Amino acid sequence: MASFKPTKVPVYPKLGEKVTQDTLYWKNYKAPVQIKEFGAVSNIDFSPVAPHNYAVTAFTRIHIYGPCSQEPVKTFTRFKDTAYCLVPVRTASWVFGRMRRLGGVHVLPFTPKPLPDPFTGGRRTPPTGDIPNAAELTTYQEHTDYIRCGVASKLNRDLFITGGRYVKVWDLLKGGQPLVSLKNHHKTVTCLALSSNGQRLLSASLDRHVKVYNTTSYKVVHNFDYAAAILSLALAPDDESIVVGMTNSILSIKHRKHTEESMEIMSQQRRRPSYRVFVKGKNYVPKQDDYLVSKPVKEHLAKYDRQLKKFNVSKALDTALETWFRRRKPEITVAVMKELNRRGTLKNALAGRDEEQLSRLLHFFIGNVVDTRFAPILVTAAEMILDIYKSVIGQSALIDRQLLRLQNLLETEINLERELLEVLGMLDTMFATSITRKEVPYSDIGRSNGLAQGEASSSRPELQVT
Repeated sequence: MASFKPTKVPVYPKLGEKVTQDTLYWKNYKAPVQIKEFGAVSNIDFSPVAPHNYAVTAFTRIHIYGPCSQEPVKTFTRFKDTAYCLVPVRTASWVFGRMRRLGGVHVLPFTPKPLPDPFTGGRRTPPTGDIPNAAELTTYQEHTDYIRCGVASKLNRDLFITGGRYVKVWDLLKGGQPLVSLKNHHKTVTCLALSSNGQRLLSASLDRHVKVYNTTSYKVVHNFDYAAAILSLALAPDDESIVVGMTNSILSIKHRKHTEESMEIMSQQRRRPSYRVFVKGKNYVPKQDDYLVSKPVKEHLAKYDRQLKKFNVSKALDTALETWFRRRKPEITVAVMKELNRRGTLKNALAGRDEEQLSRLLHFFIGNVVDTRFAPILVTAAEMILDIYKSVIGQSALIDRQLLRLQNLLETEINLERELLEVLGMLDTMFATSITRKEVPYSDIGRSNGLAQGEASSSRPELQVT
């Protein structure tokens, strides 16, 4: 008995994303570790001193976590109100607390000496002040929304400030002149962070995205997606960890994967098998009278293949039209239709359907009939449906609307193909006229009358009779 051949699902080529060095670098993180906090995580800050512990502000508490621990090492609870930010001072210690100066400051980024330090947050015009002299130097008037975050560049004298959906870059040496405005987020940008070398800028927003910018071209080189709106973001000094705080009180930590060298060292440290395992059966020699018994391998068939094997063509098509196949794997649905058409039973599988089943089938046609990969078999199936159900057209308003929509799609596709053929003809004409013709030199032209080159023939040639 011949074995059943499963339905062959063609593998269509996919246009993969362009893999760059930034993609490889920022994707080299493990699965995130999530910690439930007491409230929305408003700020995260890493210690610049090894082992790079980080502090997290959540409501009225501040937790300090180790680089690899999931439990807080130290907890501060001496706050009567929400703690907004953590301010690193230019000494080895940290100052934790709330900023009430300048009308409620939430963020206080520092710049390299001797430049001024910007006070941001809680107002629309962030000033820069000289801390030793306690004087306000410059005020930035370009922002139209409240300032959420600010960070100073490590490579030059630029300042990154967020206001609304935009991230604006300012040149401090030129008196606060705006350089560029980054408009890649759909909602308010809440926090910023710089990589260890200062060449990449990370911005987080309420739209649940973290975008990585190149600080030279200011183009997005990578993107992270999260489950909730992001309030805070911090990057370890050595880029070993990315910590994100969200509005649902979840703290997400991503640790960088180990390099290949460290993985090799870890594999060498594992316990190796004993010597008996390697020499087992080494000296066995098969004999001539030995009989090899092969164990039959049971082939796993998909649900639609099992129904095709039993010749249940309608059930096989119903299985291929399930929601998961229609939305995630339409090529499987089309492959089942091709198999039914090859067997000559596609018309039988399409017949005998009620309004709901027919509507599901037409909905699949509407969504995929313009796809060049699926168009041939879907057009054939649509013609069969019109032949089968032409006597009942007009009895269901839902089916009539779907048929009209399918007709409009096909007419639009035909018009587009006709216009593309016209454009192709125009291009062929342009290419034909743009090609320079090869001119034949005058000296290469053969003369049948025997005249010298350049000699004009004024009389008719004479005939010679021999």
